[in-house]
Amino acid sequence: MIELDPRTREQLAEVRELGRTYMRPMGLESDRTGDPPPADHPFYLLCSRQGGLVSRVLGENERDEDGAALTWKPLRALLTAEESAYWDRGVALSLPGPGLGGAALRSLATPEQRARFLAPFADHSRARWGAMAMTEPGAGSDVARIQTRARRDGSDWRLDGAKMFCSNGARAEWVVVWATVDPALGREGHRAFVVERGTAGFELLKIEHKMGSRGYETASFALDGVRVPAENLLGGESKYRTREGFRGAMATFNLTRPLHAAQGVGMGRAALDHALDFVRREYPSQGRRRQRALEKLSAIRRELETARLLCLHAVWLARRNQPNTLEASQAKLFAPPVVFRAIAAALEIAGEAGVRNDRHLEKLYRDVKILDIGEGTQQVQRLVIARQLLGLPREA
Repeated sequence: MIELDPRTREQLAEVRELGRTYMRPMGLESDRTGDPPPADHPFYLLCSRQGGLVSRVLGENERDEDGAALTWKPLRALLTAEESAYWDRGVALSLPGPGLGGAALRSLATPEQRARFLAPFADHSRARWGAMAMTEPGAGSDVARIQTRARRDGSDWRLDGAKMFCSNGARAEWVVVWATVDPALGREGHRAFVVERGTAGFELLKIEHKMGSRGYETASFALDGVRVPAENLLGGESKYRTREGFRGAMATFNLTRPLHAAQGVGMGRAALDHALDFVRREYPSQGRRRQRALEKLSAIRRELETARLLCLHAVWLARRNQPNTLEASQAKLFAPPVVFRAIAAALEIAGEAGVRNDRHLEKLYRDVKILDIGEGTQQVQRLVIARQLLGLPREA
């Protein structure tokens, strides 16, 4: 049994209230309009003034009694990811904070770089975002195929290429951009750079209009002769000997895949609660239809609990700085189909009342697809798990 500290319990209660008051309505509105909430939405300023919800989850602006910065709190991050996605996964991903870029910093950056790029998130006068750009038009799940080039140019680096599906990229203070010094080197050529907002040649191409998860922006960029100072190379050049760049990218996923899966558990819980409310309302007395529905929902509940336990195991290992590649991929592989079944079962039980496009269930049905794709497709997870079980070097 997990014993939660008082601060985590308080934070989950805060997320629950913010979700009920702001996140669910904002998500439904974004789904209706097709546009994410604007960066100056009052909710984001509220989150920042309350201490920066995401930054507090990740420990970027928390201090101990001696004033030292606290480390990342994997369990708190996971539980918060689940609870916020229960209300709306898209809006949850749009919350101010360092985002996936923060995970890359924790995996690769020097202490000086972490202090430099994360310190602004302790200033709560306005909302701030960070982001990470890895996916390219020709490099999605197979990140080894990255083509964005990084060339040394005097004391700087020059970046040329294109990136897509960058969450919160258009509003970010900085974006961690993955590039290669030579595509022929494969994974050994990978490097990660922090590109700051306003850097010449870093051009926003468009914000995607998506089928689901419309509560956060997904940006595409072009990099045309972008000059980046050498001190913005995460970890310094010595970090990238013997494929350290690729390992850093994969370590980032080992931190974020369990959170991604936990978001799915939150979505599955939301569908389950919708279905239970429908059964209580429409089938108040015992009968065959009520019994069939409850049997189906009880099976879904068991599967969601199993998915949550897989996520908890993965972050339990991360919390102790132990390898969790296998466990992170198992959580990511198991959760999405479970969540899909939960939402499909809820729609089946609700019938016509569930498929109307002004209802939350119909939205969940479109939102759930990203769980299969994001953080590495299900095919990639099977490959990772198989190679781990066989004791082979990791290639995905």
